[in-house]
Amino acid sequence: MRLNNKITLITGAGSGIGRCTALRFAAEGATVVVADLNKEAADETVALLTEAGGPGYAIRCDVTDPGSAQAMASEALDKFGRIDVLFNNAGISGVGALHELEPDAWDRVMNVNIRGTFLPSKYVLPSMMERRSGAIINMSSCIAEIGLARRASYAATKGAVLALTKSMQVDYAEYGIRVNALLPGTILTPFVEKYLQESYSDPEEALAGIRKRQLSGDLGRPEDVAEGALFLASDESKFMMGSPLYIDGGVVFGKNA
Repeated sequence: MRLNNKITLITGAGSGIGRCTALRFAAEGATVVVADLNKEAADETVALLTEAGGPGYAIRCDVTDPGSAQAMASEALDKFGRIDVLFNNAGISGVGALHELEPDAWDRVMNVNIRGTFLPSKYVLPSMMERRSGAIINMSSCIAEIGLARRASYAATKGAVLALTKSMQVDYAEYGIRVNALLPGTILTPFVEKYLQESYSDPEEALAGIRKRQLSGDLGRPEDVAEGALFLASDESKFMMGSPLYIDGGVVFGKNA
């Protein structure tokens, strides 16, 4: 029970990596606050937690809205008294070279991925500072370290999240708070499957191309990222501070001959 009695808050936990991580955290003894823009999806995650025998609590939250993010933090704190772990998982993708992007599309990716990391952290941090304890996990991406065609807005946000993680760690280390980042490669989530179906005339060919980017020869699974989040949330990673954790199948540091 690596998270026994810990109160954890996961944004974007209504599906994909967030949902998988919620189930993994609960299996290790955590109480999971499931936050998502889609309340119905959050409720579905809580139902799965309940079926598995773990406690869960659903909150609708728009992580780009200060009032909503503050209300989420306040509701969780009122309900459970503390937040031990915050996983800033909510995010969206963006496709297009810079000259192709409309300003509104650029702004939307910036708001969800960067503002959506800033606001939950802003409203959870004071309680962690008061208790002088806590762990924050920010969802970056291996794209923060590499160039990838037609991903300008997404790359910019994930690079910013990684830089933010390091700066946050400097500011909050004295309060006993650890801040680390996850850097996944391409993970086969329902979102990615939908993207492949809608964006390519031959989704299987596109999937084969993505597989070639990774030394593993395959895409990751949500469970792979959930295990990394579990490690960063647990006391096992107590000496990791401001660190990127790569879960990318060898994209960043590998190169096929």
